[in-house]
Amino acid sequence: MKTVNQKAWFLVLPVLLLVGFSALIPLMTVVNYSVQDTFGNNRFFWAGTTWYEQVLHSARFWDALGRNLLFSAIILAIEIPLGVFIALNMPRRGPGVAVCLVLMALPLLIPWNVVGTIWQVFGRVDIGLLGHTLAALGIDYNYVQDPVDAWFTLVLMDVWHWTSLVVLLAYAGLVSIPDAYYQAASIDGASRLAVFRYIQLPKLARVLTIAVLLRFMDSFMIYTEPFVVTGGGPGNATTFLSIDLVQMAVGQFDLGPAAAMSIIYFLVILLLSWVFYTVMTRNDGHPQAHNPQSDRP
Repeated sequence: MKTVNQKAWFLVLPVLLLVGFSALIPLMTVVNYSVQDTFGNNRFFWAGTTWYEQVLHSARFWDALGRNLLFSAIILAIEIPLGVFIALNMPRRGPGVAVCLVLMALPLLIPWNVVGTIWQVFGRVDIGLLGHTLAALGIDYNYVQDPVDAWFTLVLMDVWHWTSLVVLLAYAGLVSIPDAYYQAASIDGASRLAVFRYIQLPKLARVLTIAVLLRFMDSFMIYTEPFVVTGGGPGNATTFLSIDLVQMAVGQFDLGPAAAMSIIYFLVILLLSWVFYTVMTRNDGHPQAHNPQSDRP
């Protein structure tokens, strides 16, 4: 009879305790605030689902949620294909590999508030390179007053900052593909498109799943960069759920509605991440039979 050593759980126990202290306890505190009301003096009264109903019936919440979904959709549509394209064109051998990897990693090393400050200055019409150049070309650009320009600036900033993450993940997946696949494709005379479609893309499926999940969660929870660049403006054009939540909790000090909104926010991210993961992994273990020789030029 095979014996199972359970001593490894003692090594995991400190991590579980740390996660429980840093995640579960604050989460339970937020849940507690979301079902209670207070009139001060640390006196709380049971409110039930009142705050949840208030948030779900608020046009302010749904507008911010719509802006979040639109922003995440734009980010994924740009960064995932662009990251894969850059990774496919990066060198596999030689000194150029280290240079490319360092250049790709540089934007990821910059703190989020610094990124927001950089693009806040970069987009200014008077002293910013981007804003001054567009103004010199006769383009009416002002991210402080025009919602379209504000969105353009935020999307461009996020693409500059986070496409590198997709590139590095895709590049790691590409270099892990054995050379035997490429040799077989070369013997069969497969085109470059066929190699990408039937060799590289299937092998990148799991890596791209991670990239999509990471970029979706990061883009959906974005706060620092748009807050520094636009402050949620002009008007409410770039007021995402995170900014609206901070305004409600800190600015208005409405702890009950803010706590309920936090729980709903968390559940939305959890649900959408599960949907992404389920859709992208539903064909795992069921490869489609296809002969790449049919795609030879």
